[in-house]
Amino acid sequence: MSKHSETQDGFNSSRRGLMKATGVAVAAISLIPAAAATRALAQTTDWDKTFPKSDKVDHQKVSFKNRYGITLAGDLYLPKDRDNNTLAAIVISGPFGAVKEQSSGLYAQTMAERGFATLAFDPSYTGESGGEPRNIASPDINTEDFSAAVDFIGLRPEVDRERIGVIGVCGWGGMALNAVAVDKRVKAVVASTMYDMTRVMSKGYNDSVTLEQRTQTLEQLSRQRWVDAEKGTPAYQAAYNVEVGPDAPQFMVDYHDYYSTPRGYHKRAVNSGNAWSQTTPISFMNMPILTYIAEISPRPVLFIHGEKAHSRYFSETAFAAAAEPKELMIIPDASHTDLYDRMDKIPFDRMAEFFGRHLA
Repeated sequence: MSKHSETQDGFNSSRRGLMKATGVAVAAISLIPAAAATRALAQTTDWDKTFPKSDKVDHQKVSFKNRYGITLAGDLYLPKDRDNNTLAAIVISGPFGAVKEQSSGLYAQTMAERGFATLAFDPSYTGESGGEPRNIASPDINTEDFSAAVDFIGLRPEVDRERIGVIGVCGWGGMALNAVAVDKRVKAVVASTMYDMTRVMSKGYNDSVTLEQRTQTLEQLSRQRWVDAEKGTPAYQAAYNVEVGPDAPQFMVDYHDYYSTPRGYHKRAVNSGNAWSQTTPISFMNMPILTYIAEISPRPVLFIHGEKAHSRYFSETAFAAAAEPKELMIIPDASHTDLYDRMDKIPFDRMAEFFGRHLA
C-alpha cells in the first residue's frame, strides 16, 4: 500500500516561475580552462569532502568503467564493525551539478555508519570521472552511470549482489528512478529532493514553458552548435551560483548558500562557480526519463521531499505515476537544499529502515 506521510496540511502551489526558458540559463560564450576541458582530473588522495570523516567507516577511492567506456571515480564506504558476512549495498549520486565530495558522499558515509556498503560516484564528464568535453550531461549516459556503479559494487567481495539499492539526490533522483526501472538487479530505490531534469529543461518550472518559448530555445541551442562546431570546443554557460540578485527567488538564494559558501563549496562541482556547456539541454529536451517509472514495481520506491521545497511537485507527480509499493515522505519545514546536508532534516534512520527491510 502506498503511503503519503506529511505533518502539515496544505501546500503553497504558487511556486516560482521559470527563470529561463529551459530552467538552465543560456549565457554568453565563455570557455572553461583548456586543461579542464581536455582531461578528467586525477583522483586526490586528500580528504577534501564538505563533511567530516567518520571514525565508524573505512573509506577507499575507487574507479570503474561504464558501458560506454568512460571511467567513473567513486568513494567506497564500508562499516568498520562489519563481520565476515556479506553486506547489503547502496550506490548514490547527485545532486545535478554536484560531486561526490558533497551531498552524495555525506549520504554514503552516513548509510555506511548504519551498516551498508555504499558507493558515491561522480557522473560521467564531471568531478574526477572521465569523459570529454567536461561538464556536460546526458539522460542516457548518466542513467547508465548508476547501472555501472551497481556492476562495480556487486563484484566487491564484501557485498551480496542480490541486495543492492540506489539513492539519487536532486537531479540524480530522476536518473536513479530511470535506471532502476530498467535495471532489475536493484531491489529498492530512494529519490531524495528529486528533480526530473528532462521535465524542467523541456517544460520549465511548473511546466510553464509555451511551445513558442520551447521553439525559441531549441533555435538558440541549434545555432549554438554551429558556433561550437566552428571553434571545435563547446561554449559554457555563465558561472553558477557565484552571486544572487536582490530579486532572486528563494531557491536560488538557497543554492548559493550551499554551493558558494564553506557549507558546501567544492572546486570541482559544476554548481560551485563552474557551469554546464550551453548545449547540455539538447539531449534532455525530448527524452522524458520517467516514462516507465511504474515498471520499478514490485520493487519499492521511497520519495523524500521538503515541505517548503520549490521542487516538491516533481516528487508528488512521480509518486502518483509510480506503482505500488511506494511512499512519499514530506519533511516538515524543509527546503530543497536542506536535504543536501542538514543532518537534522535528512531522514537517515528512515532510509536505513527502508533498505534494511527491502534488502534483507
